[in-house]
Amino acid sequence: MFETRHTPPISRKRFAQRMLGQLAYVVAIAAVSLLAGTFGFTRLANQDPLTAFENASMLLGGMGPVGDNGTMPRAGKWFASFFALYAGLVFIIVAGLLTAPIFHRIIHRFHWDESKRADG
Repeated sequence: MFETRHTPPISRKRFAQRMLGQLAYVVAIAAVSLLAGTFGFTRLANQDPLTAFENASMLLGGMGPVGDNGTMPRAGKWFASFFALYAGLVFIIVAGLLTAPIFHRIIHRFHWDESKRADG
């Protein structure tokens, strides 16, 4: 997906396009995760759609569930537990998708300058 060390760094315009592509992946992952979480909390935890959306959003944002979980059915507690673990993985994946192109560009520029000096 990224250029090799033997090719010059891409232009700023292409880099911006690459970042927009990564952002599109992030938005898609977040939207699907939010829909799945809302559906799970609605069906398994017997929450109204707005509360289910709030809980899914809070877990995906790293804040934790909202409200009294003592009255939640067992299936809802199981779902909330596994969705919290899933949300942690989504956070790591999203962070990687957004930072990988930036780190690659920095490291690629460093190696590209180095190879130009060695060849020239």
